[in-house]
Amino acid sequence: MRLYWKQKKKGIDLIVENDEGDTFSVGGVRDTKRGIEALAKTTGYDPGRAVKGLSSIEEGRTFVEQFESWREFFPGEVLSIEPDIIPLEQ
Repeated sequence: MRLYWKQKKKGIDLIVENDEGDTFSVGGVRDTKRGIEALAKTTGYDPGRAVKGLSSIEEGRTFVEQFESWREFFPGEVLSIEPDIIPLEQ
């Protein structure tokens, strides 16, 4: 399994990819008209996992990573975030 950031049209997503190539987003950061927003997914409801008004994509990336959402969706898997952002598919 892999854990990596992937470039999207207006930001980045934190992706878990299994050995078959199936992907699941566990968080993301977006650059919107109102500023930069970040979200770390959860199986329940937790408004503390979303934030608006950040100053940079990097700040959003740090916010999402701190929750380690992949552990909630893939318990028992030992995953480390790959250092490079996968570019947007053409």
